Amino acid sequence: MVDYRSFRLKKINTPEFEHVKLLLFWPLFGLAFLCLERLFNMNYHPVVCALDAKIPFCEYFLIPYWFWFVFIIGIQIYSFFFDVPTFKNYIKYTIISYTLTLLIYIIYPTCQELRPTEFVRSNIFTAAVAFLYQFDTNTNVCPSLHVIGSMAVYFAARKSRLFGTLPWRIAFLVMTILISVSTVFLKQHSIIDIFAAVILGLLVYPIVYSEKKKDKTKEYSQK
Repeated sequence: MVDYRSFRLKKINTPEFEHVKLLLFWPLFGLAFLCLERLFNMNYHPVVCALDAKIPFCEYFLIPYWFWFVFIIGIQIYSFFFDVPTFKNYIKYTIISYTLTLLIYIIYPTCQELRPTEFVRSNIFTAAVAFLYQFDTNTNVCPSLHVIGSMAVYFAARKSRLFGTLPWRIAFLVMTILISVSTVFLKQHSIIDIFAAVILGLLVYPIVYSEKKKDKTKEYSQK
């Protein structure tokens, strides 16, 4: 556990606090994604497959969809304060996978046209989904960042000291699956976006979590 009470900016490059610099990724990524979404007009390619039409809209999947934010913020808070090796691996995995995703968005801009024009039911969940549709664009969707972000949390959790046991692994896996499928039930993504994200996520996994790196992480954790 790191004692952040002794942290000073002049110590940012010391072995004890150098991981703090990894947090800079989030504002940089947010700015890059915002520019890509709002400032560039691209020739977007709609992503759709036959299976998408067979998946019904279900507003109740908004619960796991929004839980995604708790998922990714929670693992960072825990690991940042209590499990630095897990924090480093999580952020490194996110940096690689999210950066590759942005490059894919630039090379092959995508969009989805699956959102319902009106809701069959009227309740607090459909109202919240309508609000979601207003501020969240339907562009840059393949691969899904929601899915990749969930995979990043799952991989980090299953390698951590606290969440590495089987019951916790199952719980994180179930939550990862629920968050991922919520994107298609809310018509935020095509099923293609999920498969693309899973493929990308699995390709990035050995880059960060190879056996050699795993051994080094264990050695660091025992010190």
